[in-house]
Amino acid sequence: MKTIAVGDRTFEIMIENDNINKRTRLLGIQLNLDYENRRPIFIGVLNGSFLFMADLLKEMEIDCEVGFIRVSSYHGTESSGTIKEVFGMPQDLGGRNIILVEDIVDTGFTLKYILEKVYLQEPASVSVCTLLYKPDAIQTEIKELEYIGFEIPNEFVVGYGLDYDGLGRNLKDIYRTVADN
Repeated sequence: MKTIAVGDRTFEIMIENDNINKRTRLLGIQLNLDYENRRPIFIGVLNGSFLFMADLLKEMEIDCEVGFIRVSSYHGTESSGTIKEVFGMPQDLGGRNIILVEDIVDTGFTLKYILEKVYLQEPASVSVCTLLYKPDAIQTEIKELEYIGFEIPNEFVVGYGLDYDGLGRNLKDIYRTVADN
């Protein structure tokens, strides 16, 4: 098994880029069907979602708009549980169809915080599209979680936008921590 070093940790391949691309295409097809004759606004959650969101938007054949929010709840490899908004939500979401784009949903706390902020603006609809979902880590219900790329075990992952202490976002594949780390 091919391993790589990111910072002081060793990782092994979990999901290859070809599989990410195929799954992103399928999510794009579904979103095109579900949002036909509507003009949703995709809101990417930075920093992790930027690669996934860029590839997902390339699959959109419908009219759509793009916005970003940046929040942080991670410190190292663990969710800190404390959410800090770094820069905020677009302010014109009332009556709009919102698709939040996440790199990963694990505890759900960050997403719950974002959803609360979105709902304050009274959108027409809200759904969540995430590349990765850790069902064993979820600690709060997210009913808006409708589009999931991959369900993965509750392991720390890096690559394709996901980082370890700021490193590894540029990797084209997704890697998991090697067990002896």
